[in-house]
Amino acid sequence: MLLDELALTADAVASTRSRRAKVETLAELLRRLEPDEIAPAVGLLVGKPRQGRVGVGWRGVAAATGAPAAEPSLTVAELDAELDRLAAASGTGSSAERARLLHEMFGRATDREQGFIARVLLGEVRTGALEGVVTDAVARAADRPVDVVRRAAMLSGDLGETARLALTGTGAELEAVGLIVGRPVLPMLAGTASSAAAALEATGEASVEYKLDGARIQVHRAGDEVRVFTRNLADVTRRLPAVVEVVRALPVREVILDGETLSLDESGSPRPFQDTMSSFGAESAHETVLHPWFFDVVHVDGRDLLDEPLSTRLAELERIAPGHRVPGEVTADPEVAERVSRDALAAGQEGVVVKAIGSHYAAGRRGASWVKVKPVHTYDLVVLAAEWGYGRRTGWLSNLHLGALDPGGEFGDPGDFVMVGKTFKGLTDELLRWQTERFPQLEIRRTEHAVWVEPSIVVEIAIDGVQRSSRYPGGIALRFARVKKYRDDKTAAEADTIQTLRALLRG
Repeated sequence: MLLDELALTADAVASTRSRRAKVETLAELLRRLEPDEIAPAVGLLVGKPRQGRVGVGWRGVAAATGAPAAEPSLTVAELDAELDRLAAASGTGSSAERARLLHEMFGRATDREQGFIARVLLGEVRTGALEGVVTDAVARAADRPVDVVRRAAMLSGDLGETARLALTGTGAELEAVGLIVGRPVLPMLAGTASSAAAALEATGEASVEYKLDGARIQVHRAGDEVRVFTRNLADVTRRLPAVVEVVRALPVREVILDGETLSLDESGSPRPFQDTMSSFGAESAHETVLHPWFFDVVHVDGRDLLDEPLSTRLAELERIAPGHRVPGEVTADPEVAERVSRDALAAGQEGVVVKAIGSHYAAGRRGASWVKVKPVHTYDLVVLAAEWGYGRRTGWLSNLHLGALDPGGEFGDPGDFVMVGKTFKGLTDELLRWQTERFPQLEIRRTEHAVWVEPSIVVEIAIDGVQRSSRYPGGIALRFARVKKYRDDKTAAEADTIQTLRALLRG
């Protein structure tokens, strides 16, 4: 298939707000793909090429973009092969080789294709073709039950390969997709509530557990081999030797664990989140040791536990890792839930997560069974721009422009980010220096007073609430916003939504 057809479809999907129309348009395209084109095409449509990030930024794209081809000739398979070559370029001379490959690739592309390729490389695909919509389109194109397709995608962690299997394999093969030790699955996610008591009212009897101020990990063990993955399914095994050592010592042959890792100070209290992420993101050994705490187990010695109630999974976790469990209590009493919440805060943790005791593990989904509670309103937003500072901050990029995700396109194009406020509060000198160095690398455009960046950096913002505002398109503005920390472990697609923020008006 010509890449032009994919780009044309992406434009068509972006131009409609109708989910049904998006699904039908995408399904029609998927049916026409060759088997070896399916996985690459799906990755391009959701802005996640199968090669991942290939080391190309805005400046590289701008330098490579020249006169477009008059007629389309570049195919999906050829673009996929070019991305393979870009990803493989490393070592001495790799920058020049990458520039050459980019120039050749863009030279073969039409104007529409150049724009599409640029958006893919820069992580700026804004077609509204979010993964949920594409998953539905795969089910429609393959005439498979959407729940089966969704489950296969979640358990494999690979929507592209799930699409290939759904469209070219049998129904039995698709249904057979399950947990494989060593292959990460999408993590279960939590909703939010204002208090532990309110969360318990929604869940019923629940396990009220400390919400640790660390980085989420998923750990797989098969025999002596242990692998550790981030919440985004990146393999970070070699960065976390202490975690590997702990899991290798557990009394099991095979296991898949869900938990957190964080560093502790001399008193046993958690160090600041930035300390954990500094070690977590290091490519080499770091002097700060990161310890694991687990709150769930989804596989033990050949037995899948995804569909078992949380009570069963916690019993297994207590059996195999009693010394590494996240603290918590099972209760139906709001007073007990509030006490656990206070204890968590006193221990220096973020708050609690309230989990319905009968809930299954819904990989990759955010439902009502898990509810997180923090003492203040904190939301994960995306940096859209930064203004140059003045006074003591002259020469530094300071005041942040913040955006919330609009997945359904209620206030613009689906998948775009809606500006909800600005803040310079909470920015240390260290963060100001980092912003000033990092943001120009992601620059889209600039004015005399600000640098606009590609919407890819997630920052956790604490607020006292929101207020109605005609200044911003979403109709709200943040009240007393301040920076808590940057979330290097999250992608822009995981940012909080404008709808979640607007709900605070009714809270």
